[in-house]
Amino acid sequence: MPYWSPYLKSLGMSAEEIGILSAIIVFNKIFSSFIWGWIVDHTGKRIQMIRMTSLLSVVSFVFVLLYQDFWSLFIILFIFSIFWSAALPQIEAITLSHLGERSDSYTKVRLWGSVGFIISVVLLGKLFEYKPIICLVPIVIFSMILVWLNSLSIPEIKTKAHEPAKNSFKSVLLKPHIISLLVICFLVQAGHGPYYTFFSIYLEEHNYSSSFIGTAWAIAVVAEVLVYMFIHKAISHFQLRSLMILTLILGTIRWFFTAYFVDNLLILICTQCLHAATFGVYHAVAIQYIHREFKGEHQGRGQALYSSVSFGAGLALGTLVSGYLWENLGSMQIFLFSALMSTGALVVAFIWLRDE
Repeated sequence: MPYWSPYLKSLGMSAEEIGILSAIIVFNKIFSSFIWGWIVDHTGKRIQMIRMTSLLSVVSFVFVLLYQDFWSLFIILFIFSIFWSAALPQIEAITLSHLGERSDSYTKVRLWGSVGFIISVVLLGKLFEYKPIICLVPIVIFSMILVWLNSLSIPEIKTKAHEPAKNSFKSVLLKPHIISLLVICFLVQAGHGPYYTFFSIYLEEHNYSSSFIGTAWAIAVVAEVLVYMFIHKAISHFQLRSLMILTLILGTIRWFFTAYFVDNLLILICTQCLHAATFGVYHAVAIQYIHREFKGEHQGRGQALYSSVSFGAGLALGTLVSGYLWENLGSMQIFLFSALMSTGALVVAFIWLRDE
């Protein structure tokens, strides 16, 4: 993700086009994650679905090697994202099912995704000091093949296709604190849209090297990993609402300082460390809320709904808006937009979010 926007820029894409092509990858999560979640909840075949969609993700993304114009990439990425968005919510559900009563230990498993991310961004940052960024696409395809091959080694979970739930999915969804949680998740990820899409180009614009850009991303995720190692203890001792409010306060500070102090190396590193809160703590808390409320046959759809609203609709909006703002108002404004989204989420959390 950190090098996707520079890759598109190397193809001659404008900021608005980069925003659209980045948004289309997450846009499909709004619908496809929930549809896949419904299918899995009614069949119980999570691993089988993950294997199939992982393979189809590889097959569809291969066409990026052959076509580099805007509309071809738009169609390819639209198809690709239908499959790519399917797996993660189901992996979350499988992990939480395995953990059972120890669901607060989820982050000990999740941190390995962050470790993989750190290794990738650092090595790719160094690689792109010497090789053209066009090399990104075959590397991504290779990594997707590894994902698919790895999925073949995971046995199907022996669970009932229809585990009974005490309440209907709709009744859980319409709880006021669940609605407020989903609004918060939407706003938080809308605020992250500019970061995931344009942060690398933003640093390039301020004369940071490719190697440092990789390091900057790695710093953020190292902080995230450290949080994942200890957040399970915080979740068991503190209210989820209090932890969420803290992350939103730190999120507002992070984006404001990113906008105004990008040329100050020390401040930039500190804002990257705040990723521990704005993603690490936020994601762990949101997952616990969803797992606590959506049980039994609703679990897959609950995780998919969270993914759809936040990493789908929220991230897509933030990505599209950031492309427009960059093109028309300048780079700093996209992170002020992020600060505004975090502030809005903070207001919602203060007024409506509850732990019940």
